[in-house]
Amino acid sequence: MALVEIRNVTKHYHKGGETIKPLDGVSLDIEKGEFVSLMGSSGTGKSTLLNVIASIDRPDEGSVKIDDVEIAHLSRTRLAKWRAANIGYIFQTHNLIPVLTAYENIEMPLLLLPMSRAERRKRIEIALAAVDLLDRADHYPRQMSGGQEQRAGIARAIVANPKVVVADEPTGDLDPTTSEQILSLLKRLNKELDTTLLMVTHDAEAAMIADRQFKLINGQLVEEGAAA
Repeated sequence: MALVEIRNVTKHYHKGGETIKPLDGVSLDIEKGEFVSLMGSSGTGKSTLLNVIASIDRPDEGSVKIDDVEIAHLSRTRLAKWRAANIGYIFQTHNLIPVLTAYENIEMPLLLLPMSRAERRKRIEIALAAVDLLDRADHYPRQMSGGQEQRAGIARAIVANPKVVVADEPTGDLDPTTSEQILSLLKRLNKELDTTLLMVTHDAEAAMIADRQFKLINGQLVEEGAAA
């Protein structure tokens, strides 16, 4: 059984008198520890699918199961708790809180979980070490480079040891050299921590680091190939 099971997911929006259907009967299986990339032109529904998997958005039709939990059936309260424990989200623009240090930003997801301060510290130090940021733990976002900020954002996404990490254009705001470093980091975390990762990107080269690559075309998923 796949860790992520998406079956016939449809999502539509109404804009004026027009119905827009970014997802039209999408099905996808993602195995535990797999790295999957998703490409598509702007407005094709990449982020919509990411948000459905992350339980931020609900499908209009279809089923989304993660570790055999049908997330669309959870109440709002149970869903929030489930998301905090099971989903890590890497944003394009870091979304770090400016008045908090790297350590405090990374701690945020853990505050939603029943966990002692000692256990939180242990988890945060492991996450900081995983992204090579231990020496920046007490730095504020304004004191870090763009690449360091994104690494802090990645540490925040993995600190709770979630079942699935989703990344929405994680290199979109970075220069080519820093982008390459972040992609190498994601690949290393995928392999070393067995992190199940779904990455949305517009960059064909970035997409190629994944085990499998998909494109969203007219609301449909098309598999492009597999990493060498």
